[in-house]
Amino acid sequence: MRFSSSSCLGLLWLGFAIAGQQTALTQNSAPASNLPPVTFTADQDHQKMMDQLGIKALRPGPSGNQNAPNHANYDESKANPYPDLPDSLTMNNGQKVTTPQMWWEKRRPEIVEMYEKYVYGRIPSDVPKVTWSVTAVDHEMIGFNRVIAKDLIGQVDNSSYPDISVKIHMTLVTPEKAAGPVPILIMFSRAGFPAPNEPAGEDLDRVNAAWKALLVQQDPSLKDVLANHPAWQPVRPMPFQPPQLNADGDPPNTWQLIAAGWGFALLDPASVQADDGAGMTRGIIGLVNKGQPRKPEDWGALRAWGWGAGRALDYLATDSSADAKHVGIEGVSRYGKAALVTMAFDQRFAMVLVGSSGKGGATPLRRNYGEAVESLTGGEYYWMAGNFLKYGASDAAFGSKTPGDIPVDSNELIALCAPRLTFISYGIPEKGDAHWLDHEGSFMATVDASRVFTLLGAKGLDGEGDYHTAKMPAVNQGLLGGRLAWRQHDGGHTDAPNMKYFIQWTDGFIGYKPPQS
Repeated sequence: MRFSSSSCLGLLWLGFAIAGQQTALTQNSAPASNLPPVTFTADQDHQKMMDQLGIKALRPGPSGNQNAPNHANYDESKANPYPDLPDSLTMNNGQKVTTPQMWWEKRRPEIVEMYEKYVYGRIPSDVPKVTWSVTAVDHEMIGFNRVIAKDLIGQVDNSSYPDISVKIHMTLVTPEKAAGPVPILIMFSRAGFPAPNEPAGEDLDRVNAAWKALLVQQDPSLKDVLANHPAWQPVRPMPFQPPQLNADGDPPNTWQLIAAGWGFALLDPASVQADDGAGMTRGIIGLVNKGQPRKPEDWGALRAWGWGAGRALDYLATDSSADAKHVGIEGVSRYGKAALVTMAFDQRFAMVLVGSSGKGGATPLRRNYGEAVESLTGGEYYWMAGNFLKYGASDAAFGSKTPGDIPVDSNELIALCAPRLTFISYGIPEKGDAHWLDHEGSFMATVDASRVFTLLGAKGLDGEGDYHTAKMPAVNQGLLGGRLAWRQHDGGHTDAPNMKYFIQWTDGFIGYKPPQS
């Protein structure tokens, strides 16, 4: 058979086309470990998740501005469009939970599964290990107490995907003269030495002499200037500055903890996972996903921060200054949500102080009061699993869903903490703890969660009635008699005025006696 030159040319182009297709297929099928991290804006990441779920439109969230046309509802008569919370003590098949064994073996795993699938996402089974190292040790003063402060880095093994590095930053502070291991409160906060020990006396003289020598070396003409001003020193000792007191006039939370014989750990959540939708292909979530976007059941930032707290607890179990059996977790606002999520899923934590957590925390998702589910699905969606976006959908391949379709709610999140020490804290709107947070709704959820504490043989919340009828206590009148506690202080968007109550309450249950002053 003979071919014309044009036929040969056509076959040649066909060969190139097939080769190109094969190359494209090879590139598209390349393992994620060989691909660079995806760089998305938050809007692009949000849209990517909506596309995966088949969501065409989301309902807009309400405005926090009460003068806006779409302002949030603050009318209690309209706050419960779905009046009944899911029953923590009823199985999905309708069977009642009547024994602790049923709770632990059947109902609790059922609730955890629903939370992981629909609300917060799953922590992957192949999260790399973390290796902790102490980068510096400082002997400091917190208040009038000597402490040892250790700055630590938890290096996450990124050998499977070197393009992303995750270094968890934590600072551990413990009393210097403690007789033994002390309780530790991990606090979601920026890490770093709280009261750096500065050079003084002869050490400071040496520092200043070195500074002067460097100045003269840099500019010899300064020798005469320094000779004419012999008393001047480049570095002066810092004058004593009294601490900025809490709003209620108490010392800072860290001072109170150390004075009570506790230690604390400042854990930087941003070093684990960015608080930003654009960061979903970075941080620990991005590392595990090898720089690729999340899938609908993947974990969000709240669970990632909780995972980081768990790794901090891993370290504390190796540090002789810490009582690893009595480690708590604390946070306010978004970190209040993270503290509650941490406590609910990781049963090694002994206590939690949940500050002003709102939706996604202690406030029922079903409630129509202030912040709404739509506020999260359209805003801080990255805190949650991708599947959570479904409950804000107005137009989607599956139709539409509402908060009433969510199979779990915050009463069950609090119940997952039982029977461990759980303290729900709020302030008042007049001082900045806005109505947006729905204090009443959080109290309702706490009341209902109390039934699980009781089932497990622990005293729950004081008071009478169920979550439909129980009256929220007056401000500054806490319910602190059981292992589940509630207190609304008269401060703002902080848990600081409740810290002393939290410490005393916890000490009573764990039998810890603070040192003599």
